[in-house]
Amino acid sequence: MSLSLLAIYLSAGGVLVTGWLAAIFVVNPARGMVLVNHRTEDLPKVMADRYVAFMALAAGATWYGDLAVIAYLFAVFAFMALADAVIYLRVKQPFLPHLIAGIAAAGVALVAFLAQTNGAA
Repeated sequence: MSLSLLAIYLSAGGVLVTGWLAAIFVVNPARGMVLVNHRTEDLPKVMADRYVAFMALAAGATWYGDLAVIAYLFAVFAFMALADAVIYLRVKQPFLPHLIAGIAAAGVALVAFLAQTNGAA
């Protein structure tokens, strides 16, 4: 087996594990918190790490310059932000920052997608 194929298999394993954790959080958030060993009082620190990671992903996609990668990444960012907006809207909390972030990310994804599909790179 080549290292390339091994990397793809390992990546697929990461998809499965992450998907499993996501499903647990959807069904039983308290159990998810226990499984990933997070504590509510530490979530602000965890979020700081997440935003640094999101920035690094966006910087990497930008540096790599592949429009498909940029479109996909920012579509995922849009999903996250808009999902957060819905969560906060449902509990009648301020949601506008998440909505704005989601719309902005969707705009980046759309421009990158259109540029790629129209060959206007």
